[in-house]
Amino acid sequence: MTALLENEGPRPHGGGSELSDPATDRDALLAFDRLSLAIHGTTILHDVSLALFAGRVTGLVGESGSGKSMTALAAIGLLPDGAATSGAIRMDGRDLVALRERDWLGIRGNDVAMIFQEPMTALNPVHTIGAQVAETLRLRGASRAEAMRIARDRLDRVGLSRIPLDRYPHELSGGQRQRVCIALAIARRPRLLIADEPTTALDVTTQAEILALLRGLVDDEGMALLLITHDLGVVAGIADRVAVMNNGRIVEADTTEALFRHHRDPYTRDLLAASRVPARARRKVPPDPVLAARDVVRTYGAHRAVDGVSFTLHRGESLGLVGESGCGKSTLTRALLGLEPVQGGAIELMGRPGGTAMTRGERAKVSVVFQDPYGSFDPRWTVRRIVAEPFHLTGRPRDADARLAATLERVGLGAGDLDKYPHEFSGGQRQRIAIARALVTEPEVLVLDEAVSALDVRVRAQVLALLDDLQTRLGLAYLFIGHDLSVVRAIADRVIVMQAGRFVEEGPVADVFTAPESDYTRTLIAAAPAIPDAWVKETS
Repeated sequence: MTALLENEGPRPHGGGSELSDPATDRDALLAFDRLSLAIHGTTILHDVSLALFAGRVTGLVGESGSGKSMTALAAIGLLPDGAATSGAIRMDGRDLVALRERDWLGIRGNDVAMIFQEPMTALNPVHTIGAQVAETLRLRGASRAEAMRIARDRLDRVGLSRIPLDRYPHELSGGQRQRVCIALAIARRPRLLIADEPTTALDVTTQAEILALLRGLVDDEGMALLLITHDLGVVAGIADRVAVMNNGRIVEADTTEALFRHHRDPYTRDLLAASRVPARARRKVPPDPVLAARDVVRTYGAHRAVDGVSFTLHRGESLGLVGESGCGKSTLTRALLGLEPVQGGAIELMGRPGGTAMTRGERAKVSVVFQDPYGSFDPRWTVRRIVAEPFHLTGRPRDADARLAATLERVGLGAGDLDKYPHEFSGGQRQRIAIARALVTEPEVLVLDEAVSALDVRVRAQVLALLDDLQTRLGLAYLFIGHDLSVVRAIADRVIVMQAGRFVEEGPVADVFTAPESDYTRTLIAAAPAIPDAWVKETS
């Protein structure tokens, strides 16, 4: 299916227009014209047509494997070996598909640049940020002094005016590292920026700042931006136009508001439905404490990362813990899991001393599910060995094989998956394996550390439904740590808001999110990307 986009010049964000064929649109900065792509004979893209305009943000949305990233790589000439294409990608009347690698060297950075998802992977850890931004200019013949001057200017432009050029990536926060990546991309003032999931791992306020920065570059410097994401809330807040991709095809495209209000394709409808996770209904949870913190203090030298916090988690309850990066959430979590000592207060597990005082058997009663299941698995281990790993705390039971099979079935997989390896599964399936590993010792408490933030919206909805079902059937208590407030609202009964090592607000989710008392909570809620209620098309 060929997607059609308008041929008008810049217009206000979210405006509507008639559609026309981008392949014949001479005003487009870059146009995909019925681009198809196969890699080693496997078709990846089918007749993709998409026009990108100066001064506009185009959102490209879809799930993992839909073809979004491969479309972007085609636009910057970074397709893998074995790629065969048909159709065209036109820029200034030139077909980029036909270019040789040496021709691309004059286009990358000058005309088209890319911002990747993970800044720590994109940045070189042994070079200073100034040297890395300057390097791309030195390769184009600039003197060292001129390159460093421009590097300073570009870092200033992305909001890092107070950061010296001699800082290394590890000395910066996640948001600051992403700003460095943006400075790298705009060092030579390209006309087109491609941003591939640039805010996925960031907390809500940092995400809002990065998105505002990208929008500002488009508005102030006239760049075109192709924003690749699975988060429709992000698209709703920044994009002028949206194209929806599924199985290598663009199934629908329109101005942002028009697509949200009047979408026609069933896949678009499903994405929108999965993006609007309903808030959890109020529940009464019996006052049966399973995990508690009493005035807990955790220090690093003179710094109080956790500063006298207290809470109680009850059996069968879901407690959300939210706050920006650096607020102390992860430090508190490590203390609760017994991975770090505390310098004040106490941690209790089912009325007994917890934290580092837990025995092996008691540790098995508190399990954790991490954000990135692939990163928490040994890729050389089979699922059988991965799920059985926690048995080192309890000893391997006689019925271990039966328990492993039953636990996998409980999370929606099967015994036939036990002898497979992690790379044979999708992201959502790998997270189910991570949940199975956490459940195999029959814990009382599950700590979910950003456990669905890396998942596509439909897969996220499925995993949240699984967690809700497991809690109902097993009576589990959840401590859910997250920066996505819509997800916290969907899974938590109560929520705690943490800032600078302290709890600034606590209460039932509906109360805190509807009528927050803290200015900080209001800031978090305002920064969270969301689809306007007025844009939501009612579907049966």
